[in-house]
Amino acid sequence: MEPSARAALEDRWLTLTRQRLPAAAHARGWPVRLDHCFQRILLDNAVGGRWYDAIAGRPAYRHAPGEVLARAVSLGEGALAGRSDLWAMNRASLRWRGKRGPAAAPQA
Repeated sequence: MEPSARAALEDRWLTLTRQRLPAAAHARGWPVRLDHCFQRILLDNAVGGRWYDAIAGRPAYRHAPGEVLARAVSLGEGALAGRSDLWAMNRASLRWRGKRGPAAAPQA
């Protein structure tokens, strides 16, 4: 991946996880509100397990392979567009970490 394309992808990631997803969280009734929680959920789902088992180095977004970061961005943008289920992704992330979270989205 070209350095300029990588920089643009990282900018999308940071805007998505630090601004856009947290801003939408309350209105969507999502189980998380903080940037690092969205980052955990999206990176875990992008790699299919705990991101720190697949990505060496911190911060994770900077060390993630381009295709992994692009997949994580796509999942987050999909959640905003209603194509990705953030509740299900959070449950999967917590399960991979041996934790329990909210069972399901609240009924409308």
